[in-house]
Amino acid sequence: MKIREIQVADAEAFSSLRNTVDAESQYMLFEADERKYDVEQEKKKLQSMLKSETSTIYVAQQDDELVGYLVAIGSDAKKKQHAVYLVIGVLEKYRGTGVGTALFSTLEEWANERSIHRIELTVATPNEGGLALYKKFGFEVEGLKRHSLLIDGEYVDEYYMSKLL
Repeated sequence: MKIREIQVADAEAFSSLRNTVDAESQYMLFEADERKYDVEQEKKKLQSMLKSETSTIYVAQQDDELVGYLVAIGSDAKKKQHAVYLVIGVLEKYRGTGVGTALFSTLEEWANERSIHRIELTVATPNEGGLALYKKFGFEVEGLKRHSLLIDGEYVDEYYMSKLL
């Protein structure tokens, strides 16, 4: 498995990966096929992301297939340039195989090179696998977002988590 920064040429494969992860996980923000993609718009978004000093996307690649991703979203505002918000997704058959760990390790290297001091994310409270991964990497629960998500007709809380580097 290889971890690398996304390329504009990955736009279609990345869109497909996100759609599949959305369909496989009840805890992703978007449901199956809820996102609508235009390849040219996706390429423009990736170009913009790659130009940013405070945002990036890393992908996990097995052979010729993208199997996971980690998005770091930063800010151009001086008061927030030390922090990034993370979104991770891994194909179901690759969960628990080290993909998430490898993505987080690579992201931390990137963050340290850019003097990022804070990385943060949210996780649905019943998502035990995600919660275990984040705690393994040193994330701590900072708060609770009550009834943050509506999943299958039930309100679900989210933990707000962060790690200081």
